[in-house]
Amino acid sequence: MQDRPDLAVTRVRHPLKFRLLQVARIQPLTPHLTRVTFTGEDLDDFVSASFDDHIKVFFPAPGEDKPVVPSAGPNGSVFPEDQPRPVARDFTPRRYDRESRELDIEFAMHEAGPAATWAAQATVGQYLGVGGPRGSLVIPTGFDWHLLIGDETALPAIARRLAELPPGARAAAVLEVADPSGRIEFDTAAELHVVWCYRSESPYRGDALLRAVRDTYLPEGVGYVWAAGEAASMRAVRYHLSTERGVDKSRIRAAAYWKQGAVAVHENLDD
Repeated sequence: MQDRPDLAVTRVRHPLKFRLLQVARIQPLTPHLTRVTFTGEDLDDFVSASFDDHIKVFFPAPGEDKPVVPSAGPNGSVFPEDQPRPVARDFTPRRYDRESRELDIEFAMHEAGPAATWAAQATVGQYLGVGGPRGSLVIPTGFDWHLLIGDETALPAIARRLAELPPGARAAAVLEVADPSGRIEFDTAAELHVVWCYRSESPYRGDALLRAVRDTYLPEGVGYVWAAGEAASMRAVRYHLSTERGVDKSRIRAAAYWKQGAVAVHENLDD
């Protein structure tokens, strides 16, 4: 593979900071995805340099108005010793507007859990805590083509990536949702080809997505694959692309945003 310095993927670190934010707006996007817009003075210096950044979201304990928010210590998060640690989950910053101090987070309502439960009852004025992002993996937009793969949990990152791609960029998105009601529209200047597949039409979780990826045409040139979703499904997708389609592993970023039968899973998948 020809070396292209302009296509180097770089890591950027950010100072660790925790913020207490309030709900400003709530917008159901589909029956399976809800956008919540947060605001607060703490957002003045918020930074998110990559579409797949993740922030830690802290939820209030039952019956509490505000969550316990840690402080930043020399070795990371420091929680008050006299209070139980809050439930926390990882999310993608979907949109940040510094001028209006607004941050959008989109919640997948696919299964019962503290995040989906909170989002289902969210009202304007409620509080959540947010930590990070601690760093960003900046993936250049100048690749010859971009392949984006994921399920509902990956839609916010994929939508943000497509919104940030420049005019003339070639992109394909292969997306798995529960059923056709889970489809969303993308705002992008890229030349975009979208394939939707549905779990309701497949007997096995992830099977429809893997079959759709197998059928996806990969153009000539230097491309980049970004994939996120359920752990086993993403491992299968990564294995197929690297071993059967010849995509260099350095040009694949695959992540488990969740894992069947487990809680609070968020990890990068590599060898």
